[in-house]
Amino acid sequence: MAALPYERTPQGLYEPVKYVLSLGGKRIRPVLMLMGYNLYREDIDRIMMPALGLETYHNYTLLHDDLMDRADVRRGHPTVHKKWNENAAILSGDSMLVLAYQRMQQCEATLMPQVMSMFTETALEIGEGQQYDIEFETRNDVTEEEYIEMIRLKTSVLLACALKIGAILAGAPASDADALYDFGEKVGLAFQLQDDYLDVYGDFKVFGKRIGGDILCNKKTYMLINAQLRANAEQRAELERWLSATDYDEEEKIQAVTRLYDEIGIPKVARDKIEYYYMQAEKSLARVALPDERKSLLWEYACQMLNRQS
Repeated sequence: MAALPYERTPQGLYEPVKYVLSLGGKRIRPVLMLMGYNLYREDIDRIMMPALGLETYHNYTLLHDDLMDRADVRRGHPTVHKKWNENAAILSGDSMLVLAYQRMQQCEATLMPQVMSMFTETALEIGEGQQYDIEFETRNDVTEEEYIEMIRLKTSVLLACALKIGAILAGAPASDADALYDFGEKVGLAFQLQDDYLDVYGDFKVFGKRIGGDILCNKKTYMLINAQLRANAEQRAELERWLSATDYDEEEKIQAVTRLYDEIGIPKVARDKIEYYYMQAEKSLARVALPDERKSLLWEYACQMLNRQS
């Protein structure tokens, strides 16, 4: 990633791109693509550029998400619109999207149509998920099913896409590629639910984002939806007061809503749902027609994702 050349000008367009890609992160998506490929072939350098293309795309979505959310920090560093300005975030983000496509297409020519079709469909779904997320902010009747579909589109499909493209480029059977897609989708659902959980119960120093950000913007997370469903009359009234409040101390709101979550038992509800999707992921991986020992590293990696704190 650090060695990727940026020879075009003006440099002011590409400096934010390099900055975003230099901030680190877990690199889960390119790793999953390489692991999906590595189930069948050893020469992973052959698909390094498409893997980097997927990571470029993912970071493009984060750059624009931060702008839309007015987030000041990403991975412990200032976001692009804070370090530069909003125009830079929009324009450099647009260029990142184009660079992602340029890098993704650097794969075997005979497989490119299949790869690009998968990638393009995924990119459209992610935009749809983001729009649902925005619309949910002004709705008070979001159901759990709607929320799960939103995070499937916004987060899960990119993990699924990573594994499936890796399998496609390795020449895997179509049934295996589909099973790996299902596996990535279920892992992605658990991963996003874990992200929601860490936004409330994580450690800022480890998580890299402000704790309680979802609470402050009344984001319809799995935890908020279930808190509204499971609260008693008194708890629901207090929760609604905080959701409708326009003048409040931010830390007081975070602490009050977190306390309500604790009283209602939301942490266990969230953890149980995360565990459910990991069990579903395990079933999907079992459908991949490879020896268990060949799939063991991929499963271990998924389990590490479950136990993450950042």
